[in-house]
Amino acid sequence: MKIKKFSIGLTGLLTFFCTLYFGLSHAQTTSTWPNGQAVRIIVPFPGGASTLDSVVRAISPDMGKVLGVSIIVDNKPGAGTVIGVDATAKATDGHTVGGVANSFTVNQSLVKNLPYNLNKDLQPVILMAKTANVLAVRPGLPVNNLKELIAYAKKNPGKLSYGSFGNGTTAHFAGEMLKSQAGIYVVHIPYRGQGPALTDLLAGNIDMMFGNLPDFLPHIKSGKLKAIGTTYLTPAPLAPEIPTIAEQGFPKFETDSWYGIVAPVGLSRDAVDKVNSAINRALQDPAIKKSFSERGIEIIGGTPAKFGEHIQAEIAKYAQIVKASSMTID
Repeated sequence: MKIKKFSIGLTGLLTFFCTLYFGLSHAQTTSTWPNGQAVRIIVPFPGGASTLDSVVRAISPDMGKVLGVSIIVDNKPGAGTVIGVDATAKATDGHTVGGVANSFTVNQSLVKNLPYNLNKDLQPVILMAKTANVLAVRPGLPVNNLKELIAYAKKNPGKLSYGSFGNGTTAHFAGEMLKSQAGIYVVHIPYRGQGPALTDLLAGNIDMMFGNLPDFLPHIKSGKLKAIGTTYLTPAPLAPEIPTIAEQGFPKFETDSWYGIVAPVGLSRDAVDKVNSAINRALQDPAIKKSFSERGIEIIGGTPAKFGEHIQAEIAKYAQIVKASSMTID
């Protein structure tokens, strides 16, 4: 009987140590993510053609230092960011996250048959920053404020055009919202990113465009573009001298451009938390804070849960406005 008891005890002891070993082994594997492998950030805009791209590239060096690996920025533009976001949702390598902007939530109401399910295929990581938008027109257009622009558009229905950096982007959304609220008809011209659209606006090939204030301001100051109004309800910190659209007769007109990071739903919680922590730390780097401030980029940061709440609020907001404005994809 003593031998039998000893055998049962030894078996139980071996089982305990095996369980402990594999448990610790799994924990160690999880806690050492990214295990020396590079982390890829998919940006759904062309390289150098969006503020999201510049924000991601600005934080990447510090983020890489915290994680101890290289950060690879992979631009996958097209289809109003759907191509890039879909690539993020379908990534299975365990080392891919993706940048998103307002279009990520606009597309929920605007695009039929999205190839991914926002709530089932993706998870929030962090809301990094935001910027004000500005409505600018080509210098040759005979208008200097919003009242004059609306009057001119009403006298010339369908003869004016506005550019955007893709269907479903902030510029598209803001343009359609202005058309709806002002009762004007302006032709929408979508581009593959803000860069090409801005180039055509500067060349006079399109008449006007909503864009990220930091990118437009140098051209406004040089006289190559005329500013009509900014899109915060209060004056934009970067250019308080430019009147808001809200104070020019449209008190509820408000848009901004925000920039966040999401991950495939299969990425582990440990990895998500590490990416979140690394980006939060990068956003507090004095050089980045100074650079962003000078460019009118407001740092946000925070938890994945906080970004998740923001995403759901944005989906609800844009769904209501898309329905009210009868906004469609051109």
